[in-house]
Amino acid sequence: MSALSFVQDEWLRRVEAEYRSSAITQTLTLWMTQAAVSPDLIAEGLRIAQDELDHAELSMAVYQAAAGTEMPRIDRASLTFSATPGAQIEDDIVLFALEIFCLGETVAVPLFRSLRERCEEPVARAALDRILLDEVRHRDFGWALLTWMLEQAPERAALVRRRLPSAFASIRRSYAPAFSGQAPSALPPEAIRWGLMDPPEYAACLDRTFERDWQPRLARLGIDALDAWTAR
Repeated sequence: MSALSFVQDEWLRRVEAEYRSSAITQTLTLWMTQAAVSPDLIAEGLRIAQDELDHAELSMAVYQAAAGTEMPRIDRASLTFSATPGAQIEDDIVLFALEIFCLGETVAVPLFRSLRERCEEPVARAALDRILLDEVRHRDFGWALLTWMLEQAPERAALVRRRLPSAFASIRRSYAPAFSGQAPSALPPEAIRWGLMDPPEYAACLDRTFERDWQPRLARLGIDALDAWTAR
């Protein structure tokens, strides 16, 4: 597989992922509105939904600069999310905040920082500059939302504790090639300069994020994450 093929596949995948992130955030923001969550958090959620569409456009520009010619493969079924039947909508808000933002967007910050550090292709570097800047705000939104929800109903911390093992396992599965040997241990240097990273570095980044972010941030909310991380 050529270096350019790696670049094209990854940036087209990012286009698709950003569309899904926008749909997730729009759904979450609707639920937040229905649950009368703090208006400043609702406004930030709406801003993030637009950010994700901007990221998709930037990623598409990188893909095309790398001579990509296909259209994104947007699976409409993957863009539809339903509230849990029989559950309070506040529970779904807590779980989306936890899994999508407190876990997913938190690890995205060091991941995109690492991608950006060795990126030398101007169009890819410009995209990563904007994405990294936004990811910091998206991470902070997630923790602010989760904190607000637990302040309103401290008993929902039990819901977070129950979900943590499967949530950690899920985020690990999302980077499965980095752990399973399905991907090459080292990408061609030309791919790295386009904003890609060797798969084993993803695994190391998850471990660092647990120690530096997930564990201490959850501890400040009164949630011990170590057993859940070990059980993942």
